[in-house]
Amino acid sequence: MIKNIFSDTDIERLRGVIADNSFFVLTCHTGPDGDALGSTLGLAQYLRSLGKEALVLVPDAFPDFLAWMPGAQDILRYDKYPDKAQLMLATADVILALDYNGLGRVGDMAPAIEKSKATKVLIDHHLQPEAFCHLQFSNPHLSSTCEVVFRLIYALGHYDQLDKAACECLYTGLMTDTGNFSYGPCGQDVYMIISLLMQKEINKERIYNKVFNNYSEGRLRLMGYVLYEKMRVFPEQHAALITLSREEMSRFNFVKGDTEGLVNIPLQMKGIYFSAFLREDTEKDLIRVSLRSQGTFPCNKFSAQYFNGGGHLNASGGQHHGTLDEAIALFEQAITEFPMP
Repeated sequence: MIKNIFSDTDIERLRGVIADNSFFVLTCHTGPDGDALGSTLGLAQYLRSLGKEALVLVPDAFPDFLAWMPGAQDILRYDKYPDKAQLMLATADVILALDYNGLGRVGDMAPAIEKSKATKVLIDHHLQPEAFCHLQFSNPHLSSTCEVVFRLIYALGHYDQLDKAACECLYTGLMTDTGNFSYGPCGQDVYMIISLLMQKEINKERIYNKVFNNYSEGRLRLMGYVLYEKMRVFPEQHAALITLSREEMSRFNFVKGDTEGLVNIPLQMKGIYFSAFLREDTEKDLIRVSLRSQGTFPCNKFSAQYFNGGGHLNASGGQHHGTLDEAIALFEQAITEFPMP
């Protein structure tokens, strides 16, 4: 039995929102990852099983190794079809905000979401959610937004409505947001949820292979280059740093998702508890920052203090407005100032 961690009042409000409306638009953050796509696609599939119209709208491209997910072929990208997307958001009965805690994380979609008269529902697991929705289901102690989605459907008494396709999507988000269940809040409920998903005859080995054994030659060569040429180790601070410029990424035929997971690799080294990855964005003078840690080192506080970001204790992100060299210098300064493990 999966215990309902949300208030009965809010669950009943959600039941009413679903029952009283017919057109749902499901949205997620820029650079959609496994949890963002898994939660939107899984929830959309569930809503369709109830006879609802449910469309998934994402801000921009997602990794090729996630394109196999059920329903991915029908996803609408805002950056490619802004007029159609704006019409969807304007005419939606309900906008579901999944896997983001504020409109700043949806890029150019933000004004259209904010302007829409639709009922807005937040479903997320990040810290400090902003108050831009009418109804909010957010818990930073859960492993993933896919876990939140499953818990909501289960609390509504609709586990039987979940089909294999929806469960494949939800399992993908659970798996990717926890590094195949190797980090993050993976309590006993997570494994109970996995058991319930597997009762729908999902093939977890197939899903793992689709996500983690489906890389391009360019990505593998990029990984080798990063480890040999671009990884720096700071033994005294128990930290490591990886950096990549636009030129370096293009050299390896970079496509969206090719740098996914690189920040985790240095944590495999003995004595390294904090890893950072800085890469140049397509936008000039914008550096994307990914941070990972083990134990009690607070990535979220480090990111908030130095890189305009935040997130979870062991996984967070941020950004730096300036050059890559400036961001590297800031990181080098930060690890001497910030209390390290």
